[in-house]
Amino acid sequence: MSQYDVLCIGNAIVDIIAQCDEAFLTDNGIIKGAMNLIDAERAELLYSRMGPAIEASGGSAGNTAAGIASFGGRSAYFGKVSRDHLGEIFSHDIHAQGVAFDTKPLDGVPPTARSMIFVTPDGERSMNTYLGACVELGPDDVEADKASGAKVTYFEGYLWDPPLAKEAIRMTAAHAHAAGREVSMTLSDSFCVDRYRAEFLELMRSGTVDIVFANSHEIKSLYESSFDEALSLIRRDCKIAAITRSEKGSVIVRGDETVVIKATEIRELVDTTGAGDLYAAGFLFGYTQGRSLKDCGDLGSLAAGLVIQQIGPRPRQNLKREAEQAGLL
Repeated sequence: MSQYDVLCIGNAIVDIIAQCDEAFLTDNGIIKGAMNLIDAERAELLYSRMGPAIEASGGSAGNTAAGIASFGGRSAYFGKVSRDHLGEIFSHDIHAQGVAFDTKPLDGVPPTARSMIFVTPDGERSMNTYLGACVELGPDDVEADKASGAKVTYFEGYLWDPPLAKEAIRMTAAHAHAAGREVSMTLSDSFCVDRYRAEFLELMRSGTVDIVFANSHEIKSLYESSFDEALSLIRRDCKIAAITRSEKGSVIVRGDETVVIKATEIRELVDTTGAGDLYAAGFLFGYTQGRSLKDCGDLGSLAAGLVIQQIGPRPRQNLKREAEQAGLL
């Protein structure tokens, strides 16, 4: 029996979330809807200018790990924090959510990563991320027992920015595949895809990655083509691909098989932060429980639909209970 359902690997980040108007983005040179990497000086400047904010443990793969645990799955996490205030927040939150997190922290330098997320009235989020301690995640942080003991390993494309992390991912994937497990990734955002298109395709075509998560913008960027053409191409490049399309739901492909998933109906769009992360959580929870692709997509859609109706990237509801009430479990 597997020790874990999913091992998630990512940038351990504390999100600092504030609402703002479009003019704030323009005045501060923030690219709307993107994840912008910034240095410590820029981080301090934006923090000084942002309005009232909520601090919440985040990071793409961390959100996914928390979501899987909320569904009742067994999740583990690799990510680097420092021994500081934000590091304590991150560690406390992820442990409290039931995730196995044992990565050794740094002694304070560089400090724990933070992402200042500005949410405009349309619910779109623009992220400005100082990676700090994240860049120190490397091969020494790979726990072989967790890598071999998880049914699926999942990592975020953002990890391709810090160089040491690439080696850690490849090492983890080798442990996973040697144990007969699978490896998945999220493309993270279209700007990330632009930076690493060739490397992402190599990960898929070499079999290092079996399952890919992306949204419609990311898959079009990956293949530099229309959505339909990209969908036909990705079928050949990986075992399974799950493509989210906002209010249009999602499409899952496996070989010649195509499964179309409806979006969950919502009362109000508040903040899209974490939508893709929670979709992956629902999908991977279902997948590691042996559910059909349709069930996996429906669980992902449910989790994403819940998280976009709140501020913050981790669901406040118990996802297992919500899925049971929706007749999905």
